[in-house]
Amino acid sequence: MKRYRRSAHAVYEVKYHFVWCPKYRFRILEGELKLWLQKAISEVCEALDVLIVEGHVSRDHVHLCVSAPPRLSPALIVQKIKGQTAERIFREFPQLTKRYWGQHFWARGYFVSTVGIDETTLKKYIKEQSDDDTSEKQMKFWR
Repeated sequence: MKRYRRSAHAVYEVKYHFVWCPKYRFRILEGELKLWLQKAISEVCEALDVLIVEGHVSRDHVHLCVSAPPRLSPALIVQKIKGQTAERIFREFPQLTKRYWGQHFWARGYFVSTVGIDETTLKKYIKEQSDDDTSEKQMKFWR
């Protein structure tokens, strides 16, 4: 059970894949800003108790695969990461305020997808949980 995480009242594996980009999709995430952003995202995730499984900062977008506690919605996670990093970017790199006026560094939208057990494995697991003589009745009930 190493792949599962624990909280006070839950054992879970909740993973999300996020993708988002800077406003106007400028190819600006490189060099010092890229390294700084990787560190900043890690700090925000650590504060939220979100584990980064995999991440990559490209020149014009960010990919992030995270394992999150079930109490955090995907919308809240991306809101915290984008919001806190944007604030800190403008403090750390004041020259960007000209290009990104109005304190908006990230584009409004984002992509999110769940990552988990594939459907066939899950269906097989659920079928194996039922009792032998009641399994057919249960299957008809759920269909």
